[in-house]
Amino acid sequence: MSLRTAALVPLLSVFFFACAQTFQTTDDAAIRGVLATQQAAWNRADLAGFMAGYLHDESLVFTSGGHVRHGWQETFDKYRAKYGGAPATMGHLEFAVLSVQPLGADGAIVLGRWRLTDTPNAAGGVFSLGFSRTPDGWKIVHDHTSIDSP
Repeated sequence: MSLRTAALVPLLSVFFFACAQTFQTTDDAAIRGVLATQQAAWNRADLAGFMAGYLHDESLVFTSGGHVRHGWQETFDKYRAKYGGAPATMGHLEFAVLSVQPLGADGAIVLGRWRLTDTPNAAGGVFSLGFSRTPDGWKIVHDHTSIDSP
């Protein structure tokens, strides 16, 4: 093997490995698993467990009720202020995932519906979630949630 060919082998290996990184069925299942874990945490009044599905970073964007919030802590604080941390105030949450649309190998947009019952804040609506693959698994990096019209 020539020196020139030997130098190309590592570069080609990296190229082919990068090309092999695609969004898989297991990624779809992992994203749906994040939402199932969030739903279960909410339904046991575990707000911190629910928030574990979000990227714990200032780059998180959460939009609802006409307000844009930035960062994990601001999002957590808003949830805590509105829903507290008890079953009577958090109620029962259900998600229905309508679609998971891959955005390359490391991103996805999830479209779904949510329904919250058994709480004074009962409501339902639609959500669009931007997911990103992180070293800690798939995390929500952008959440846009709306409430159904009465």
